[in-house]
Amino acid sequence: MVKRTLGWSLLAVPLVLAMAGPMIAGPVESVGAPWQVPGAAHPLGTDVLGRDALTVVLAGGFPVIGMTAAALVLAYLIGVPLGLVAAGRGRLADETVMRSLDLVLAFPSLLVLMVLAATGHRGPGVLIPVVAVLQLPAITRVVRAAALAPGCRTAVEALTLQGQPWWRIQFGYVARHLAGPVATDAGTRLGVVLYLLASANFLGLGLPADSPDWAVVIERNSEALYTSPAVVLVPAALLMALCVGTNLVTDRLLAARRVIA
Repeated sequence: MVKRTLGWSLLAVPLVLAMAGPMIAGPVESVGAPWQVPGAAHPLGTDVLGRDALTVVLAGGFPVIGMTAAALVLAYLIGVPLGLVAAGRGRLADETVMRSLDLVLAFPSLLVLMVLAATGHRGPGVLIPVVAVLQLPAITRVVRAAALAPGCRTAVEALTLQGQPWWRIQFGYVARHLAGPVATDAGTRLGVVLYLLASANFLGLGLPADSPDWAVVIERNSEALYTSPAVVLVPAALLMALCVGTNLVTDRLLAARRVIA
């Protein structure tokens, strides 16, 4: 009971702030000197641009959460079918898919982001698909491994003997048994995607430097961690709550699903 309540609470706080915060934040503009300490006028102090830190935090959740969700959804929309094809279409398809993705795996993620930044390719329209592609090798391997598990293979062989086509077996039967592995992987991959997006913003590849996005705010105000810590620690705590809450909720839902099954 405590774990369930804690998980939903941790997840709800950043999500509610991301959705409702921009509507109550007001204009995000300079109101004083940079890095003022918290006071009556500015409960969290001010950031590097002299903006009220509380206003920035309220306005900055939707961009990072929206980009993270978009990148994850795109990655799984591509990675899950690829994993099912690799597992169900024979050795040639398996080798083609997995060796092709090994090429993506050979390039370090940060190196890819640095090259994009150096060539001037930037913005959410570039960053989201790039981050999604960088996650494909790991996602495809998870799906392929789950689809090749002994329990699935026994049922697949029986359905094959009945004359069922491969696509109906893989996308009809096997896909229904991937919810657990995919949900577990997504919960942990959320942190990886957040890290990549924060790194991209640090390189100037993602959102503008004056964006109130939580990841941008953390990077831009890192020098004030000891003199004005609230402007760094509050958005960092919200991102951490998002990651931890997602994993706790995922674990709880999977445990309830196993009990029902």
